[in-house]
Amino acid sequence: MSSLFPPGVFESPFQPAWWLRNPHAQTLFSTFFRRPPLLVRRREELVLPDGDFLDLDWHVPEGWRAESPLVLVVHGLSGSSDSHYVLGLQAELSARGWASVAMNCRGASGRPNNRPRAYHAAASDDILTVLAHLEQRHPAAPRALVGYSLGGSMTVRLMGEQQEQAPVFAAAAVSVPLQLTLCADRMDRGFSRVYRQHFMDVLVAYWQDKARHLERRGDTDAARHVRERLQRGPFRSFWQYDNELIAPLHGFRDVHDYYERASPRQFLSRIARPTLVIQSADDPFMTPEVLPGAGELSPAVHFELCRQGGHVGFIEGGTPRAPRYYLEKRIPDFLAHYLAGMSGTDGA
Repeated sequence: MSSLFPPGVFESPFQPAWWLRNPHAQTLFSTFFRRPPLLVRRREELVLPDGDFLDLDWHVPEGWRAESPLVLVVHGLSGSSDSHYVLGLQAELSARGWASVAMNCRGASGRPNNRPRAYHAAASDDILTVLAHLEQRHPAAPRALVGYSLGGSMTVRLMGEQQEQAPVFAAAAVSVPLQLTLCADRMDRGFSRVYRQHFMDVLVAYWQDKARHLERRGDTDAARHVRERLQRGPFRSFWQYDNELIAPLHGFRDVHDYYERASPRQFLSRIARPTLVIQSADDPFMTPEVLPGAGELSPAVHFELCRQGGHVGFIEGGTPRAPRYYLEKRIPDFLAHYLAGMSGTDGA
């Protein structure tokens, strides 16, 4: 099985469904047409070191044992634990007898968080806090990490920052905006502007809701500061949005400082634990220039490049009524391969 996951950059075996060869069709199909699996999940509110909170949605299959795998799943920008790709992966992990926890980043669970801080490409510290919580709750369970899009940025960063100390046996990241400057530029061109405007509408509503919540809590200074930033809109690009909201509210000098320090591509060379990165060359959120060369990857990185697949699409076949989702087999297979290596057996 190791030949299916060679280290370095390799061409993916993924082949898009014949009826979904357009990158926008791959990107949008599940949003509009997929019925996510129904899972029984238990929500837990986790208090963070700064007094804020985030919500975790646990799914533990019947018969799961404390020494069985436990996977943390992190959504992308404007997503949540209810995103179709999160629920789909949790269902597949459950079918293998693995437990999973879907992390809602700050403010993403349907209720505003209690601090001006949101989540962003460099917010790996929150993931590290959640992983420490999982270890405390289930110390015998081998843990893994999976992140999508912006959650993939945080995943790559954490794996590069923590190196040998990363508290997981393996990780996977999908459709990662590896160079934020290039991705922000790409979202200002062509049909990608439609995606950008959707994000801007959702994010502005998020910050407006947060300002009201902060004011209700009595944090009037923070609420006023957020509103002052919002008044600098309307936001017509990620460059503008990140410069006016994300950078100043999260300790960066400006958008240039944020993009330079937060872009995850620079962390690929530092990763020490097995990490699968799946990217599509036709991703409408980025350009081929964001892709790293083989010399930028540590020996622990398996960089799988698909010619087609869109952004967190990767629908490989079946029919429009019963499609097959490549990621939901590929990612668990990768994790199972390295889990088997830990126990000294052949590939899973």
